[in-house]
Amino acid sequence: MTLTQLRTFALVARLGSLRAAAAELGVSEPAVSAALGALRTDLGDPLFVRAGGGIELTPGGQALAAYAGEIVGLADRARRSVTAATSTVGRRLRVLASAACEEHAAGPLIDAFTARVPGAAVDVVRGDAAAMATALAEDRCDLTLGVRPRPVPGVDSVPFLRYQRVLVAGARHPIAASGPVPLPAVLAEPWVTGPAGLEDGSAERCWAAGLPTPPRLERHDSEADALAAVLAGHGVLLALAHAVRDELRRGTAVVLPVAGTPVRDLWWVTVPGRARATGPAHALRRFLTTPDATTALMSGSGRSRPRPRPTVRVALWSRQ
Repeated sequence: MTLTQLRTFALVARLGSLRAAAAELGVSEPAVSAALGALRTDLGDPLFVRAGGGIELTPGGQALAAYAGEIVGLADRARRSVTAATSTVGRRLRVLASAACEEHAAGPLIDAFTARVPGAAVDVVRGDAAAMATALAEDRCDLTLGVRPRPVPGVDSVPFLRYQRVLVAGARHPIAASGPVPLPAVLAEPWVTGPAGLEDGSAERCWAAGLPTPPRLERHDSEADALAAVLAGHGVLLALAHAVRDELRRGTAVVLPVAGTPVRDLWWVTVPGRARATGPAHALRRFLTTPDATTALMSGSGRSRPRPRPTVRVALWSRQ
């Protein structure tokens, strides 16, 4: 049993597919099959069976999956600790942000943090809010930003931004000029959103779940694109109030007074427990609760901005 075999098996167990694991590892599918074959022979258990176009873990495979993820995570942490102890170059901080937080808050916050901490390097990865707890547990990120991960042992969550969402339409949309808006009329419109829709675990998701009928979501590549569609007269948007303040002030967008809105919620920064969290993660967590972070957020919101500086890489990560 080798670390490579365990790493391969942990990835296959998480993704549910040999092909997807091979793509993420950057190797061929036969190479993944060979690693798993050696592991099955060593342990005397098939570990998984083919089912429904993917795989289904055997009881032995389920037992191994828990150990494999933990062992691989420990090995990765040991490697990073050795590198940090022997290198003069600071390690990169891995931040997983829910889609809306990545778009509206991560850029100005990381800019302010890296300006305050010379040499800091941060990778900001946009991810599925529902997968954040798993990413922390499996050591695939150092901290998360945005929707609070579901409660799990050994993590520490602190709120850093209170926000509210308002339902808006473009000023040229007929629904915007009809006075009080009945809920059925609003629900008849497409609800344009960012790429994550109404994020899992968010207050807006909970509010929408209580409506008489579920809204018809139309996802765009970003909330900025969704807002552009609404300003052009298409659908409605449950927008961050501070992100549309200029449009409301200019009169190009209007707030629809729907019961239950504004929807208020918090964005959180979550780090592993002290035994696992890195120093840079704790430093960023502390910074996010300072007045300097609030100033960076407010000064950077409500208008378009360039992508972060080269110290920040924005990529896509999801639980597929």
